[in-house]
Amino acid sequence: MIRSILLGILNLLLFSKILTAQSMPIYDIVLAGGRVIDPDSKLDAIRHVGINNGRIEMISITPLQGKEVVDVSGLVVSPGFIDMHIHGRTNTEQEYQVHDGVTTGLELEWGVEYPSKWYAFRQGKALINYGASVNWGFDRFRALTRFNGKLDSISMLAVRGEMQLENLFNFIRPSYSVSLNQEETAKAINFMREDLTEGAVGIGLPIGYIPAASADELYQVYKLSGETGATIFTHVRDMGMLSIQEAIADAALTGAPLHIVHINSMSLSQIGLAITMVQDAQRKGFDITTEMYPYTAASTLLQSAIFNEGWREKLGMDYSDLQWVATGERLTKNTFDKYRAKGGTVIMHMMKPEWIRAGIATKGTIIASDGMPNAPKAHPRTAGTFTRVLGKYVREEKALTLDDAIAKMTILPAKRLEGISPMMHYKGRIQIGADADMTIFDLATVMDRSTFEEGLKFSEGIIHVLVNGKFVIRKGVTVPNVFPGQPIYGKYKRN
Repeated sequence: MIRSILLGILNLLLFSKILTAQSMPIYDIVLAGGRVIDPDSKLDAIRHVGINNGRIEMISITPLQGKEVVDVSGLVVSPGFIDMHIHGRTNTEQEYQVHDGVTTGLELEWGVEYPSKWYAFRQGKALINYGASVNWGFDRFRALTRFNGKLDSISMLAVRGEMQLENLFNFIRPSYSVSLNQEETAKAINFMREDLTEGAVGIGLPIGYIPAASADELYQVYKLSGETGATIFTHVRDMGMLSIQEAIADAALTGAPLHIVHINSMSLSQIGLAITMVQDAQRKGFDITTEMYPYTAASTLLQSAIFNEGWREKLGMDYSDLQWVATGERLTKNTFDKYRAKGGTVIMHMMKPEWIRAGIATKGTIIASDGMPNAPKAHPRTAGTFTRVLGKYVREEKALTLDDAIAKMTILPAKRLEGISPMMHYKGRIQIGADADMTIFDLATVMDRSTFEEGLKFSEGIIHVLVNGKFVIRKGVTVPNVFPGQPIYGKYKRN
Protein backbone atom coordinates (compact mmCIF):
# COMPACT_ATOMS: atom_id res chain seq x y z
CA MET A 1 0.00 0.00 0.00
CA ILE A 2 2.73 2.43 1.00
CA ARG A 3 4.71 1.41 -2.08
CA SER A 4 1.72 2.19 -4.32
CA ILE A 5 1.28 5.59 -2.71
CA LEU A 6 4.97 6.41 -3.18
CA LEU A 7 4.86 5.34 -6.83
CA GLY A 8 1.78 7.51 -7.33
CA ILE A 9 3.50 10.53 -5.82
CA LEU A 10 6.59 9.88 -7.97
CA ASN A 11 4.51 9.65 -11.13
CA LEU A 12 2.65 12.83 -10.20
CA LEU A 13 5.91 14.72 -9.68
CA LEU A 14 7.29 13.41 -12.98
CA PHE A 15 4.11 14.39 -14.82
CA SER A 16 4.19 17.84 -13.21
CA LYS A 17 7.81 18.29 -14.29
CA ILE A 18 6.96 17.32 -17.87
CA LEU A 19 4.05 19.78 -17.93
CA THR A 20 6.25 22.54 -16.50
CA ALA A 21 8.94 21.89 -19.11
CA GLN A 22 6.36 21.90 -21.89
CA SER A 23 4.85 25.18 -20.66
CA MET A 24 8.17 27.04 -20.49
CA PRO A 25 8.56 29.37 -23.48
CA ILE A 26 11.41 28.80 -25.90
CA TYR A 27 13.12 32.04 -26.94
CA ASP A 28 14.95 32.75 -30.18
CA ILE A 29 18.08 33.64 -28.21
CA VAL A 30 18.93 33.34 -24.53
CA LEU A 31 21.87 35.23 -23.06
CA ALA A 32 22.65 33.09 -20.05
CA GLY A 33 24.21 34.10 -16.75
CA GLY A 34 25.72 37.49 -17.53
CA ARG A 35 26.01 40.57 -15.33
CA VAL A 36 23.03 42.49 -16.64
CA ILE A 37 23.18 46.26 -16.18
CA ASP A 38 20.11 48.38 -16.94
CA PRO A 39 20.91 52.01 -16.10
CA ASP A 40 17.24 53.02 -16.19
CA SER A 41 15.90 50.60 -13.54
CA LYS A 42 19.32 50.41 -11.78
CA LEU A 43 19.41 46.62 -12.22
CA ASP A 44 22.94 45.26 -11.80
CA ALA A 45 22.77 41.51 -11.20
CA ILE A 46 23.30 38.08 -12.73
CA ARG A 47 20.35 37.37 -15.01
CA HIS A 48 19.23 35.35 -18.02
CA VAL A 49 17.77 37.35 -20.92
CA GLY A 50 15.26 35.90 -23.42
CA ILE A 51 14.95 37.52 -26.86
CA ASN A 52 12.17 37.00 -29.42
CA ASN A 53 11.54 38.80 -32.70
CA GLY A 54 14.15 41.43 -32.06
CA ARG A 55 12.90 42.42 -28.61
CA ILE A 56 13.63 41.50 -25.00
CA GLU A 57 10.82 39.26 -23.72
CA MET A 58 12.17 37.98 -20.40
CA ILE A 59 14.75 38.87 -17.77
CA SER A 60 14.98 36.01 -15.31
CA ILE A 61 16.81 34.93 -12.19
CA THR A 62 16.42 31.29 -13.29
CA PRO A 63 17.68 29.74 -16.54
CA LEU A 64 15.60 30.02 -19.72
CA GLN A 65 15.13 27.77 -22.72
CA GLY A 66 16.14 29.00 -26.15
CA LYS A 67 16.68 27.85 -29.70
CA GLU A 68 20.14 29.25 -29.10
CA VAL A 69 21.59 29.65 -25.62
CA VAL A 70 24.73 31.79 -25.40
CA ASP A 71 26.76 31.50 -22.21
CA VAL A 72 27.77 35.04 -21.22
CA SER A 73 28.80 34.27 -17.64
CA GLY A 74 31.64 36.49 -16.49
CA LEU A 75 30.68 39.18 -19.01
CA VAL A 76 28.76 42.45 -18.72
CA VAL A 77 25.45 42.56 -20.62
CA SER A 78 24.71 46.20 -21.40
CA PRO A 79 22.24 48.05 -23.60
CA GLY A 80 23.87 48.77 -26.95
CA PHE A 81 25.77 52.05 -26.95
CA ILE A 82 24.08 55.03 -28.62
CA ASP A 83 26.39 57.45 -30.42
CA MET A 84 24.66 60.77 -31.10
CA HIS A 85 27.56 62.24 -33.05
CA ILE A 86 29.06 60.39 -36.01
CA HIS A 87 30.11 61.55 -39.47
CA GLY A 88 30.94 58.31 -41.27
CA ARG A 89 28.02 57.32 -43.52
CA THR A 90 29.13 53.87 -44.67
CA ASN A 91 29.52 50.36 -43.27
CA THR A 92 33.28 50.86 -43.27
CA GLU A 93 32.91 53.29 -40.37
CA GLN A 94 30.01 51.33 -38.88
CA GLU A 95 32.11 48.17 -38.57
CA TYR A 96 34.64 50.03 -36.43
CA GLN A 97 31.78 51.49 -34.39
CA VAL A 98 30.08 48.15 -33.75
CA HIS A 99 33.41 46.73 -32.51
CA ASP A 100 33.31 49.66 -30.08
CA GLY A 101 29.91 48.42 -28.83
CA VAL A 102 27.80 50.95 -30.74
CA THR A 103 24.37 49.74 -31.92
CA THR A 104 22.91 53.13 -32.94
CA GLY A 105 24.97 55.81 -34.70
CA LEU A 106 23.41 59.18 -35.54
CA GLU A 107 24.71 62.10 -37.64
CA LEU A 108 23.22 64.96 -35.63
CA GLU A 109 25.80 67.76 -35.61
CA TRP A 110 25.86 68.27 -39.39
CA GLY A 111 22.90 66.19 -40.53
CA VAL A 112 22.36 65.02 -44.10
CA GLU A 113 21.15 66.62 -47.30
CA TYR A 114 17.80 65.34 -48.66
CA PRO A 115 16.97 63.13 -45.63
CA SER A 116 14.35 60.97 -47.38
CA LYS A 117 16.83 60.02 -50.12
CA TRP A 118 19.55 59.22 -47.60
CA TYR A 119 17.25 57.08 -45.45
CA ALA A 120 16.02 55.21 -48.53
CA PHE A 121 19.58 54.46 -49.64
CA ARG A 122 20.63 53.08 -46.23
CA GLN A 123 17.55 50.85 -45.82
CA GLY A 124 18.56 47.19 -45.57
CA LYS A 125 22.28 47.97 -45.85
CA ALA A 126 23.25 49.08 -42.35
CA LEU A 127 25.12 47.15 -39.66
CA ILE A 128 23.71 49.37 -36.91
CA ASN A 129 20.70 51.67 -36.46
CA TYR A 130 21.10 54.98 -38.27
CA GLY A 131 19.56 58.43 -38.42
CA ALA A 132 20.38 62.07 -39.10
CA SER A 133 19.27 65.61 -38.42
CA VAL A 134 18.29 68.47 -40.71
CA ASN A 135 21.41 69.87 -42.39
CA TRP A 136 21.08 73.61 -41.76
CA GLY A 137 24.25 74.37 -43.74
CA PHE A 138 22.86 72.66 -46.82
CA ASP A 139 19.40 74.21 -46.49
CA ARG A 140 20.82 77.74 -46.27
CA PHE A 141 22.89 76.90 -49.37
CA ARG A 142 19.68 75.88 -51.17
CA ALA A 143 18.12 79.21 -50.19
CA LEU A 144 20.81 81.10 -52.12
CA THR A 145 19.60 81.04 -55.74
CA ARG A 146 23.09 81.85 -57.06
CA PHE A 147 24.17 78.29 -56.18
CA ASN A 148 21.18 76.39 -57.56
CA GLY A 149 23.19 75.05 -60.49
CA LYS A 150 24.95 72.66 -58.12
CA LEU A 151 21.82 71.11 -56.65
CA ASP A 152 21.21 68.50 -59.36
CA SER A 153 24.65 66.95 -58.95
CA ILE A 154 24.30 66.92 -55.15
CA SER A 155 20.88 65.29 -55.46
CA MET A 156 22.21 62.51 -57.69
CA LEU A 157 25.09 61.79 -55.30
CA ALA A 158 22.59 61.63 -52.45
CA VAL A 159 20.37 59.17 -54.34
CA ARG A 160 23.35 56.89 -55.03
CA GLY A 161 24.65 57.20 -51.48
CA GLU A 162 27.94 58.63 -52.69
CA MET A 163 27.82 61.94 -50.85
CA GLN A 164 30.25 62.06 -47.95
CA LEU A 165 30.67 64.87 -45.45
CA GLU A 166 33.83 66.26 -47.02
CA ASN A 167 32.26 66.20 -50.51
CA LEU A 168 29.23 68.08 -49.25
CA PHE A 169 31.41 70.48 -47.28
CA ASN A 170 33.37 71.36 -50.41
CA PHE A 171 30.24 71.64 -52.59
CA ILE A 172 28.58 74.19 -50.33
CA ARG A 173 31.71 75.92 -49.04
CA PRO A 174 31.18 79.08 -51.16
CA SER A 175 28.06 79.81 -49.10
CA TYR A 176 29.92 79.90 -45.79
CA SER A 177 31.04 83.47 -46.35
CA VAL A 178 27.60 84.67 -47.48
CA SER A 179 25.09 86.20 -45.07
CA LEU A 180 21.40 85.52 -45.71
CA ASN A 181 18.85 88.30 -45.97
CA GLN A 182 15.40 87.95 -44.41
CA GLU A 183 13.83 86.40 -47.52
CA GLU A 184 16.64 83.85 -47.87
CA THR A 185 16.48 83.03 -44.17
CA ALA A 186 12.74 82.37 -44.49
CA LYS A 187 13.40 80.04 -47.46
CA ALA A 188 16.03 78.13 -45.49
CA ILE A 189 13.63 77.75 -42.56
CA ASN A 190 10.97 76.33 -44.90
CA PHE A 191 13.46 73.82 -46.32
CA MET A 192 14.26 72.75 -42.76
CA ARG A 193 10.57 72.26 -41.97
CA GLU A 194 10.31 70.02 -45.02
CA ASP A 195 13.36 68.00 -43.93
CA LEU A 196 11.69 67.35 -40.57
CA THR A 197 8.72 65.81 -42.42
CA GLU A 198 11.19 63.54 -44.25
CA GLY A 199 12.20 61.97 -40.95
CA ALA A 200 15.13 64.10 -39.80
CA VAL A 201 15.95 63.82 -36.10
CA GLY A 202 16.25 67.42 -34.93
CA ILE A 203 18.32 70.24 -36.42
CA GLY A 204 22.08 70.14 -37.00
CA LEU A 205 23.58 73.61 -36.43
CA PRO A 206 27.39 73.63 -36.90
CA ILE A 207 27.65 77.42 -36.73
CA GLY A 208 31.40 77.20 -36.05
CA TYR A 209 31.94 76.30 -39.72
CA ILE A 210 29.75 79.05 -41.21
CA PRO A 211 31.03 82.34 -39.79
CA ALA A 212 28.90 84.55 -42.07
CA ALA A 213 25.65 83.39 -40.45
CA SER A 214 24.24 86.36 -38.57
CA ALA A 215 22.84 86.40 -35.05
CA ASP A 216 19.42 87.06 -36.59
CA GLU A 217 19.60 83.99 -38.84
CA LEU A 218 20.62 81.81 -35.90
CA TYR A 219 17.81 83.18 -33.78
CA GLN A 220 15.27 82.24 -36.46
CA VAL A 221 16.60 78.67 -36.40
CA TYR A 222 16.24 78.58 -32.62
CA LYS A 223 12.69 79.91 -32.95
CA LEU A 224 11.90 77.05 -35.36
CA SER A 225 13.25 74.62 -32.78
CA GLY A 226 11.22 76.18 -29.99
CA GLU A 227 8.07 76.06 -32.11
CA THR A 228 8.46 72.44 -33.23
CA GLY A 229 10.33 70.90 -30.29
CA ALA A 230 13.00 69.68 -32.73
CA THR A 231 16.25 69.54 -30.74
CA ILE A 232 19.16 71.67 -31.95
CA PHE A 233 22.53 69.89 -32.02
CA THR A 234 25.11 72.64 -32.23
CA HIS A 235 28.80 73.10 -32.72
CA VAL A 236 28.85 76.59 -31.21
CA ARG A 237 30.15 79.65 -33.03
CA ASP A 238 33.63 79.68 -31.58
CA MET A 239 35.79 78.07 -28.92
CA GLY A 240 35.23 79.76 -25.60
CA MET A 241 32.52 80.63 -23.11
CA LEU A 242 30.92 83.49 -25.08
CA SER A 243 29.77 81.10 -27.80
CA ILE A 244 28.39 78.64 -25.25
CA GLN A 245 26.57 81.51 -23.57
CA GLU A 246 25.16 82.61 -26.95
CA ALA A 247 23.71 79.14 -27.55
CA ILE A 248 22.22 78.88 -24.05
CA ALA A 249 20.73 82.38 -24.27
CA ASP A 250 19.06 81.69 -27.64
CA ALA A 251 17.66 78.42 -26.31
CA ALA A 252 16.37 80.01 -23.12
CA LEU A 253 14.61 82.84 -24.98
CA THR A 254 12.99 80.64 -27.64
CA GLY A 255 12.30 77.49 -25.63
CA ALA A 256 14.44 75.47 -28.03
CA PRO A 257 15.66 72.04 -26.83
CA LEU A 258 19.45 72.33 -27.09
CA HIS A 259 22.33 69.87 -27.18
CA ILE A 260 25.87 71.31 -27.26
CA VAL A 261 28.27 68.91 -28.97
CA HIS A 262 31.83 68.08 -27.83
CA ILE A 263 31.89 70.57 -24.97
CA ASN A 264 35.48 69.52 -24.24
CA SER A 265 36.86 71.01 -27.47
CA MET A 266 34.52 74.02 -27.28
CA SER A 267 35.48 75.07 -23.75
CA LEU A 268 39.03 73.66 -23.39
CA SER A 269 40.43 74.66 -19.95
CA GLN A 270 37.05 76.09 -18.92
CA ILE A 271 35.26 72.74 -19.26
CA GLY A 272 34.26 72.83 -15.60
CA LEU A 273 32.54 76.20 -16.00
CA ALA A 274 30.89 75.15 -19.27
CA ILE A 275 29.38 71.99 -17.74
CA THR A 276 28.30 73.96 -14.64
CA MET A 277 26.40 76.38 -16.89
CA VAL A 278 24.62 73.48 -18.59
CA GLN A 279 23.73 71.97 -15.22
CA ASP A 280 22.48 75.32 -13.89
CA ALA A 281 20.31 75.71 -17.00
CA GLN A 282 18.84 72.25 -16.37
CA ARG A 283 18.08 73.09 -12.74
CA LYS A 284 16.18 76.16 -13.94
CA GLY A 285 14.06 73.95 -16.19
CA PHE A 286 15.75 74.49 -19.56
CA ASP A 287 16.04 71.48 -21.89
CA ILE A 288 19.80 71.70 -22.42
CA THR A 289 22.35 68.86 -22.49
CA THR A 290 25.90 68.27 -23.64
CA GLU A 291 28.39 65.56 -24.63
CA MET A 292 32.12 64.90 -24.95
CA TYR A 293 34.63 62.37 -26.26
CA PRO A 294 37.53 60.88 -24.21
CA TYR A 295 40.53 62.12 -26.22
CA THR A 296 42.86 65.09 -25.87
CA ALA A 297 42.77 65.93 -29.59
CA ALA A 298 40.03 67.26 -31.86
CA SER A 299 39.66 66.65 -35.60
CA THR A 300 38.16 68.56 -38.50
CA LEU A 301 38.71 69.61 -42.11
CA LEU A 302 41.75 71.80 -42.64
CA GLN A 303 39.92 73.84 -45.31
CA SER A 304 37.25 74.89 -42.81
CA ALA A 305 36.74 78.42 -41.46
CA ILE A 306 38.18 77.30 -38.13
CA PHE A 307 41.62 77.82 -39.71
CA ASN A 308 40.97 81.26 -41.18
CA GLU A 309 43.56 83.97 -40.55
CA GLY A 310 44.24 84.38 -36.83
CA TRP A 311 43.51 80.75 -35.89
CA ARG A 312 46.76 80.28 -33.96
CA GLU A 313 46.06 83.21 -31.66
CA LYS A 314 42.38 82.31 -31.27
CA LEU A 315 42.98 78.62 -30.54
CA GLY A 316 46.27 78.96 -28.69
CA MET A 317 47.86 76.48 -31.10
CA ASP A 318 50.73 76.35 -33.58
CA TYR A 319 51.37 74.43 -36.79
CA SER A 320 53.14 71.61 -34.94
CA ASP A 321 49.97 70.93 -32.93
CA LEU A 322 48.25 69.83 -36.16
CA GLN A 323 48.61 66.29 -37.51
CA TRP A 324 47.76 65.45 -41.13
CA VAL A 325 45.63 62.28 -41.04
CA ALA A 326 46.68 60.95 -44.45
CA THR A 327 50.36 60.67 -43.48
CA GLY A 328 50.49 61.12 -39.71
CA GLU A 329 52.95 64.00 -40.03
CA ARG A 330 52.91 67.13 -37.86
CA LEU A 331 52.52 70.30 -39.93
CA THR A 332 54.75 73.26 -40.63
CA LYS A 333 53.83 76.62 -42.16
CA ASN A 334 54.63 75.23 -45.63
CA THR A 335 52.70 71.95 -45.26
CA PHE A 336 49.79 73.80 -43.63
CA ASP A 337 49.43 76.05 -46.67
CA LYS A 338 49.85 73.13 -49.07
CA TYR A 339 47.29 70.85 -47.43
CA ARG A 340 44.80 73.63 -46.71
CA ALA A 341 44.66 74.40 -50.42
CA LYS A 342 44.16 70.70 -51.14
CA GLY A 343 41.68 70.02 -48.34
CA GLY A 344 41.47 67.06 -45.98
CA THR A 345 41.26 65.94 -42.37
CA VAL A 346 43.58 67.16 -39.64
CA ILE A 347 43.94 66.23 -35.96
CA MET A 348 44.27 69.11 -33.46
CA HIS A 349 46.30 68.31 -30.33
CA MET A 350 44.82 70.94 -28.03
CA MET A 351 43.49 69.50 -24.74
CA LYS A 352 45.00 68.31 -21.47
CA PRO A 353 44.25 64.89 -19.90
CA GLU A 354 42.97 66.44 -16.67
CA TRP A 355 40.32 68.42 -18.60
CA ILE A 356 39.03 65.24 -20.22
CA ARG A 357 39.04 63.26 -16.98
CA ALA A 358 37.11 65.98 -15.16
CA GLY A 359 34.48 66.21 -17.88
CA ILE A 360 33.96 62.46 -18.16
CA ALA A 361 33.58 62.13 -14.38
CA THR A 362 30.86 64.79 -14.27
CA LYS A 363 27.39 63.33 -13.82
CA GLY A 364 25.02 63.81 -16.73
CA THR A 365 27.58 64.42 -19.47
CA ILE A 366 26.80 62.13 -22.42
CA ILE A 367 29.56 60.22 -24.24
CA ALA A 368 29.61 60.70 -28.03
CA SER A 369 32.43 60.05 -30.47
CA ASP A 370 32.32 62.73 -33.18
CA GLY A 371 33.57 59.79 -35.25
CA MET A 372 35.11 60.87 -38.54
CA PRO A 373 34.73 59.50 -42.08
CA ASN A 374 37.65 58.25 -44.18
CA ALA A 375 38.25 55.12 -42.10
CA PRO A 376 40.71 53.53 -41.48
CA LYS A 377 42.73 56.79 -41.57
CA ALA A 378 40.82 58.81 -39.03
CA HIS A 379 40.88 60.12 -35.47
CA PRO A 380 40.98 57.19 -32.96
CA ARG A 381 37.62 58.30 -31.53
CA THR A 382 35.97 56.87 -34.65
CA ALA A 383 36.72 53.35 -33.40
CA GLY A 384 37.52 53.58 -29.70
CA THR A 385 35.45 56.16 -27.85
CA PHE A 386 33.24 53.84 -25.80
CA THR A 387 35.80 51.14 -25.06
CA ARG A 388 38.27 53.83 -24.01
CA VAL A 389 35.83 55.14 -21.42
CA LEU A 390 35.30 51.61 -20.08
CA GLY A 391 38.95 50.56 -20.13
CA LYS A 392 40.80 53.73 -19.21
CA TYR A 393 38.36 55.78 -17.17
CA VAL A 394 36.37 53.00 -15.43
CA ARG A 395 38.75 50.06 -15.01
CA GLU A 396 42.16 51.75 -14.86
CA GLU A 397 41.62 55.26 -13.49
CA LYS A 398 38.33 54.66 -11.64
CA ALA A 399 37.20 58.14 -12.60
CA LEU A 400 33.59 56.92 -12.65
CA THR A 401 31.67 53.75 -11.89
CA LEU A 402 30.75 51.17 -14.48
CA ASP A 403 27.05 51.86 -13.99
CA ASP A 404 27.55 55.61 -14.48
CA ALA A 405 29.64 55.05 -17.60
CA ILE A 406 27.03 52.77 -19.15
CA ALA A 407 24.31 55.33 -18.37
CA LYS A 408 26.28 58.02 -20.24
CA MET A 409 26.44 55.72 -23.28
CA THR A 410 22.89 54.36 -23.27
CA ILE A 411 19.99 55.73 -21.24
CA LEU A 412 21.14 59.37 -21.22
CA PRO A 413 21.31 59.65 -25.03
CA ALA A 414 18.10 57.61 -25.38
CA LYS A 415 16.24 60.01 -23.08
CA ARG A 416 17.81 63.05 -24.75
CA LEU A 417 16.36 61.86 -28.08
CA GLU A 418 12.92 60.60 -27.01
CA GLY A 419 11.33 64.01 -27.36
CA ILE A 420 12.13 64.27 -31.07
CA SER A 421 12.25 60.52 -31.80
CA PRO A 422 9.74 58.47 -29.72
CA MET A 423 11.20 55.18 -31.01
CA MET A 424 14.25 55.87 -28.85
CA HIS A 425 12.10 54.96 -25.85
CA TYR A 426 12.87 51.33 -26.78
CA LYS A 427 16.64 51.89 -26.91
CA GLY A 428 19.24 52.27 -24.17
CA ARG A 429 17.53 49.85 -21.78
CA ILE A 430 17.52 46.18 -20.84
CA GLN A 431 13.84 45.84 -20.00
CA ILE A 432 10.99 43.66 -21.16
CA GLY A 433 9.67 45.17 -24.39
CA ALA A 434 12.87 47.04 -25.24
CA ASP A 435 14.66 46.51 -28.56
CA ALA A 436 17.32 43.81 -28.32
CA ASP A 437 20.22 46.17 -29.05
CA MET A 438 22.82 44.75 -26.68
CA THR A 439 26.56 44.91 -26.10
CA ILE A 440 28.29 42.12 -24.19
CA PHE A 441 31.84 42.87 -23.08
CA ASP A 442 34.66 41.67 -20.84
CA LEU A 443 35.37 44.38 -18.28
CA ALA A 444 38.81 42.89 -17.59
CA THR A 445 40.03 43.39 -21.17
CA VAL A 446 37.87 46.02 -22.85
CA MET A 447 40.00 48.83 -24.34
CA ASP A 448 40.47 50.94 -27.45
CA ARG A 449 43.39 50.04 -29.73
CA SER A 450 43.37 52.87 -32.27
CA THR A 451 46.14 55.47 -32.15
CA PHE A 452 46.89 58.86 -33.70
CA GLU A 453 49.99 57.41 -35.35
CA GLU A 454 48.70 54.08 -36.70
CA GLY A 455 45.05 54.87 -37.37
CA LEU A 456 42.03 52.73 -36.63
CA LYS A 457 41.92 49.23 -35.18
CA PHE A 458 39.02 47.24 -33.79
CA SER A 459 38.71 47.62 -30.03
CA GLU A 460 39.34 44.73 -27.63
CA GLY A 461 36.94 43.13 -25.19
CA ILE A 462 33.67 43.57 -27.12
CA ILE A 463 32.60 39.91 -27.26
CA HIS A 464 29.07 39.99 -28.72
CA VAL A 465 26.87 42.73 -30.18
CA LEU A 466 23.21 42.31 -31.13
CA VAL A 467 21.27 44.83 -33.19
CA ASN A 468 17.51 44.31 -33.17
CA GLY A 469 18.04 40.76 -31.93
CA LYS A 470 20.60 39.80 -34.61
CA PHE A 471 24.25 39.09 -33.86
CA VAL A 472 26.54 41.54 -35.64
CA ILE A 473 29.57 40.60 -33.53
CA ARG A 474 30.06 37.03 -32.27
CA LYS A 475 33.03 36.12 -30.12
CA GLY A 476 34.73 39.36 -31.17
CA VAL A 477 34.34 38.76 -34.91
CA THR A 478 32.07 40.56 -37.40
CA VAL A 479 29.22 38.35 -38.62
CA PRO A 480 29.29 38.55 -42.44
CA ASN A 481 26.35 39.64 -44.59
CA VAL A 482 24.07 40.65 -41.71
CA PHE A 483 22.52 44.12 -41.90
CA PRO A 484 19.93 44.48 -39.11
CA GLY A 485 20.28 48.25 -38.64
CA GLN A 486 16.97 50.13 -38.77
CA PRO A 487 16.26 53.82 -39.44
CA ILE A 488 15.74 56.17 -36.52
CA TYR A 489 13.19 58.80 -37.56
CA GLY A 490 12.04 62.06 -36.04
CA LYS A 491 8.44 62.37 -34.93
CA TYR A 492 7.42 64.71 -37.75
CA LYS A 493 8.01 62.14 -40.49
CA ARG A 494 5.13 61.91 -42.95
CA ASN A 495 3.83 58.38 -43.46
